[in-house]
Amino acid sequence: MAGRVMTVAEFTSADSGEFSGALLALWWDGKGDWQRAHEIAQDVPGAEGAWVHAYLHRKEGDAGNAAYWYRRAGRPMPEGDLGGEWEEMVRELLAR
Repeated sequence: MAGRVMTVAEFTSADSGEFSGALLALWWDGKGDWQRAHEIAQDVPGAEGAWVHAYLHRKEGDAGNAAYWYRRAGRPMPEGDLGGEWEEMVRELLAR
């Protein structure tokens, strides 16, 4: 179906080869591989990469570094749970 956006559930069960950039980093984070996700996020240019990078540092517990990357992404640092932020990011990036 043209124009259909993948769901978060479909994203989590998809193969990594379907994604690149920020979505690939989030896919690896969703699989529990923070290090691989971080390595990918560091190479994603622009606001999308900065947003994922920020999230990963917040997850790591490095609030200072996370704040820097949220500023680079042009977004406020969330105070909610990490799982909710991850899902929000996936939904937004899949819709692009």
